[in-house]
Amino acid sequence: MQISAEISDTTNHREQMDIVIIGHVDHGKSTLVGRLLADTGALPQGKLDAVREQCRRNAKPFEYAFLLDALKEEQSQGITIDSARCFFKSARRDYIIIDAPGHLEFLKNMISGAARAEAGLLVIDAHEGVKENSRRHGYLMSLLGIRQIAVCVNKMDLVNFDRAAFESIRAEYSAFLDRVGIRPAAFLPISALNGDNIVTRSAQMPWHDGPTVLDVVDSFVKEPLPVAKPLRMPVQDVYKFTEQGDDRRIIAGRIETGSVAVGDDVVFQPSGKRARVASIEAFNADSPATAEAGQSTGVTLDTQLYVRPGEVMSRLTQPQPRTTTRLRASLFWLSHQPMIQGKRYKLKLASARLPVWLTEVKTVLDASSLESDSQRRQIERHDVAECVLETLKPVACDLAGDIPQLGRFVIIDNYEIAGGGIVLAAEQMSASLADRHVQAREKAWDRSRIASAARSSRYNQRATLVLIAGPAGSGKAALAKRLEEKLFSGGRLAYFLGVSNSLMGINVDMNASGLDDRDEYLRRLGEVSHLFTDAGLILITSVSDLDDDELDIIATLNQPNDMVIVTVGESELSRRKPDLRLPAIGRATGAKADPLDSACLAIQELLQNRRYLPEYYL
Repeated sequence: MQISAEISDTTNHREQMDIVIIGHVDHGKSTLVGRLLADTGALPQGKLDAVREQCRRNAKPFEYAFLLDALKEEQSQGITIDSARCFFKSARRDYIIIDAPGHLEFLKNMISGAARAEAGLLVIDAHEGVKENSRRHGYLMSLLGIRQIAVCVNKMDLVNFDRAAFESIRAEYSAFLDRVGIRPAAFLPISALNGDNIVTRSAQMPWHDGPTVLDVVDSFVKEPLPVAKPLRMPVQDVYKFTEQGDDRRIIAGRIETGSVAVGDDVVFQPSGKRARVASIEAFNADSPATAEAGQSTGVTLDTQLYVRPGEVMSRLTQPQPRTTTRLRASLFWLSHQPMIQGKRYKLKLASARLPVWLTEVKTVLDASSLESDSQRRQIERHDVAECVLETLKPVACDLAGDIPQLGRFVIIDNYEIAGGGIVLAAEQMSASLADRHVQAREKAWDRSRIASAARSSRYNQRATLVLIAGPAGSGKAALAKRLEEKLFSGGRLAYFLGVSNSLMGINVDMNASGLDDRDEYLRRLGEVSHLFTDAGLILITSVSDLDDDELDIIATLNQPNDMVIVTVGESELSRRKPDLRLPAIGRATGAKADPLDSACLAIQELLQNRRYLPEYYL
């Protein structure tokens, strides 16, 4: 919901700031915002009278909160459910005010609203005092990195504008905020209902010689765009053009920090691929020479690189983001179901989307009392935990204290936001999640008494996984099937495992690298490959657009058995070299030999040379 405030023409380039209003339910957040809008003249003409008339017709007492809580469900329940946004202006700048819900059940909505803010007002009821949710909200502001905060002690009229009541709340809440690293800009005694200390000083509280709410809001300092920081551009998509000889591959994303210029040497993490910026692209405009933080843009490179959404572009001469599969994080859990070890979740960090597992709970903190428990093994709803999250593939990130845009994340469970947090450290381990899985699998494996050497002798072949990789449309699937036929007709035990085989249990378009199920498919492919090769077969499969990290996962899960890598056409592999490179396979024309047969012959020769096909006659 938005209430437009008829801000002056956007061409005047006035400074703008986002401010969130949060606090416990019924402590007067919406009333404060409504009063701020009314007293600064920010409401559209006739809006205040219309709401008063609506209240009169419904025989309801007028409240300034109704200026924001326009949704029927919110008005009937008397609580703010979603984050409302409204606009007003002072003499100094234009504002977007985010009224975040205070009810515990809508904490997720509060966090999503607060995450967009540059500063905040925490509202506490002078009559009720500091509540559990007041402390929880203060901790979340700290977790989100919002450091410019003022505390509004509201409803001072209910305690007869008593200074002692105000000072008691200030002492209690200041001590709590100090423990979470927040030092408020001010504590303000106010009555939002009556307008005391909102825009003008209150005659009811002459003992308060500090600022009004509007004064404090105007005193907040807008943080400049982080242009001076190292370049970070998370890749959101890659656009390819083919018409009229246009062969550009535009890597698009939003520059979160830093700047980039034509000619800059850049590197993409976590793949480590390097190139030089050939051009910076703009929609329906001349190509600029530079782009900086806050801009959504695209770049082309002097080298044809296969870069995927989720990677982060940085400048080679500047500090690089960390790449890791193991994140030590401070995490706030929101789901009704606890976060447990061993369950697969989805991590969203910048533009990266990948599976993640909780592998260690270091401490769990009660966000309202700041009491910690180091014996917990799962994270309950509304808990804050310092924990370790692990991914199968590396992810690029920064520490939240260095570059918050690359240090914040959310966790998805069953297509819903279940939690969020910040990166405290990027840890390294000698054994990856896949390595430890294989170690545990081998330890528990009920091994057959038939040795692999006996199977090789009986089948006259050595088991291996023949993995054929390449871009979509390069002919690799047809090659895999033809190779199976050739080996089978030669008396070998070979099997082709297709992408859409029901054995895999999922139906996924493997040509689309951004799909959530791709990593799960590759994990299952590695496990099934281990079964086939352990049984002594030559397993043949093909995967589109396979990168180095994905290849490592398959190779690890196929252990201790062998793998032969064949690439067809252009390959995304940069760190690991294939055993055999083949050109893209086209259709046979005229009297020319079938290119599939020629490619099969090359693979068979490779297998024979590697002794996977002993005594094999071509």
